[in-house]
Amino acid sequence: MELAFLNPLYEHPGSWASAYVDLSQHDEDMDHRRRLTAEAVSRELRDQGADEATCRAVHDAVEGLSPSEPYGRAVFARDGEVALLVPLTKAPPQGLVHWGTLPHVTPLLDLAGEDPVSLVAYIDRTGADLELRSALLQEEAGQVTGRQWPVHRAKSSDWSERHFQLKVENTWEHNAREIADALADCQEETGADLLLLCGDDRECRAVHERLPGHLRDRAVETEHGRGSRLLPQEVDDIRARHVRERVLAEVERYRAARVPDEERRTAACEGVPQLIEAAREHRLAGLLIRPDAPDTHRQVWISEDPDQLAARRTELTNLGERQSWPARADDALVRAAVVTDAPVFSLTPVLEETGDEVPAGGMGALLRWK
Repeated sequence: MELAFLNPLYEHPGSWASAYVDLSQHDEDMDHRRRLTAEAVSRELRDQGADEATCRAVHDAVEGLSPSEPYGRAVFARDGEVALLVPLTKAPPQGLVHWGTLPHVTPLLDLAGEDPVSLVAYIDRTGADLELRSALLQEEAGQVTGRQWPVHRAKSSDWSERHFQLKVENTWEHNAREIADALADCQEETGADLLLLCGDDRECRAVHERLPGHLRDRAVETEHGRGSRLLPQEVDDIRARHVRERVLAEVERYRAARVPDEERRTAACEGVPQLIEAAREHRLAGLLIRPDAPDTHRQVWISEDPDQLAARRTELTNLGERQSWPARADDALVRAAVVTDAPVFSLTPVLEETGDEVPAGGMGALLRWK
């Protein structure tokens, strides 16, 4: 998951309120439930030691959230002001409220993490309808109108009919190329992660083969005609499979990187002490986290600079830092990854798929150099 949008949370030191608000229940009691949630969240922050101004800011933000939110929002606030609201792609568990030195962002990896945008093409022999789909989005993205005639083969076998059938084949090829070109243009404009091709096998295959090489691996063929729309669950399943495959590939890279070279050096590490050392040296190329794993809760020490963190407070003192504060290990390492443009991956899809406990302790990293 690319987390550059979190940079504003790391521009100012100080304690942070983090609240994950469930808005997934849509009924006549929603407004009343949202008010109760606002009160419960602010009360929990107050109990954890948050200042009154920040509690009030979070209360007002939660109470003012739109009832049209499909799942909910994550709210981050400090010094009486809300700094960031993040839409969630899954409903959060109840009571996910935190007051601490750093914003508690690790739950975002699962609750607002990989949300691949799908560009769906409903294809037939005359063109295609395009739409964009994600957990939070469904909108029309245009239409491709190809040649309308001839598109149907004749049954006769004489020369004139075979000539006509050749024209039909040419029409199909022309329209497939038009659709593929339109998909490539739309993908470049929207940045869609996946292309879902819906139609008869031959039509989808013809478009698939004419896509630019870098998009063919992103395209998935499905068994739906132009007049039959994909159900939300079908799109969710395809998108979830894409996320799992991406994370599994990252885990395989991590496993390979852990194999020592001839000098007994590795391009990966695990365990809080080694991760801290890599973060201080700006060597994090990718951070892998299993939210709520044992190491995520460990206390580390941080300074104002994101790359200055340590397992013990005395280490920061020895590094010349005059001020230091305790923080969760996962939040400190995510901050270090974000400010150095390193992606962060949740291992939850891998755990659900394979039960694999890699890396040990629940956190590991690919390194920029050994």
